[in-house]
Amino acid sequence: MTFRFKLTGGAALYGAYAALAAAAFAAAFAAAAVASTAASTVFGGAAKQGAFDDLNRSRPLAALGSEKQCARYSGLPARWRDDPQAGMVHLHGGDFAFGSKLGYEDERPAGDGKTHVAGFWIDQTDVTNAQFAAFVKATGYVSDSERQGGAVVFHSPTREEMNARDLAWWSWVKGAAWNHPTGPGSTLDGRMNQPVTMVTQADALAYARWLGRDLPTEAEWEYAGKAGHEGADLDTAPRDEHGKPSANYWQGVFPVLNTDEDGHVGLAPVGCYAANDFRLYDMIGNAWEWTKDVYSGPHQSHTNGDTAAVAPLSRRHDTPMVIKGGSFLCSRDYCVRYRAASREQQEADLPAAHIGFRTVLRDAS
Repeated sequence: MTFRFKLTGGAALYGAYAALAAAAFAAAFAAAAVASTAASTVFGGAAKQGAFDDLNRSRPLAALGSEKQCARYSGLPARWRDDPQAGMVHLHGGDFAFGSKLGYEDERPAGDGKTHVAGFWIDQTDVTNAQFAAFVKATGYVSDSERQGGAVVFHSPTREEMNARDLAWWSWVKGAAWNHPTGPGSTLDGRMNQPVTMVTQADALAYARWLGRDLPTEAEWEYAGKAGHEGADLDTAPRDEHGKPSANYWQGVFPVLNTDEDGHVGLAPVGCYAANDFRLYDMIGNAWEWTKDVYSGPHQSHTNGDTAAVAPLSRRHDTPMVIKGGSFLCSRDYCVRYRAASREQQEADLPAAHIGFRTVLRDAS
């Protein structure tokens, strides 16, 4: 479902666009709600047992989940580099319903969706700038954004920019990189506890292998993201019991007005919002996360915005890979991918400001 528009009538047109888009998305998602709710009970018994197991007992798990806690977090988990599973939790294997009947076409489950994953450790948070900086310092690694001489950066466009070109909120910025997030001269000062972004899949894999780990498969990521739940509430905008956003995503009219209801206009430090039932933070929103799986399935027209469209024309197109979880740019009226089952494609070697990663360590078979 695609909405294209040009801004010609000021704020009133922004509001009309938002209302139209939101209504269309709501209708599309609600159409299958009853069926999805019924299907969610198929694996309910197994899900209620949970996968957060006794291997986590007495481990120094991150004390995060609020604005105060995330603000004072250094970005390095307890026993960093001393414990092979520092900053991770263990999930035992199990079955879950892979996909969603409420989302986009390429999220539809295959058959009944029943999928099995084996046990694994997974990072509690996205890999932070502090962690990636430690990797670079230890290894001398040079990231793809540095080699390519730039990365894709977001900004809220003016009316003139919106009228001039599609995807006006994306720009290829020369000199932008994981350690120069807005371009030359910018630094990571005050951002060491944020997710590292502008990293490619190869960058993420290099970091993971440095620690003897890997990137999650799409199924492993979604198993962790759903945290033992299968209900239709997984396909709604995440809000807590008080109605406040419980993740960092876009509130307002994308891409011109962010109301900051969730407390963060751009990237937030990791762990500012409550963890899911597997003690994992930011599985929804903040930054998309790389998986190790090639994107397949129907590539329908949608509204996330292809960052490759603004990359240099001389750049070759690489393999599209699955990214999961949505980001601070996902909105109710535009992207609607702040959901555990959501999936998107990103070219493996294209660094962008809204994509990070977390790692896994699989149990020995």
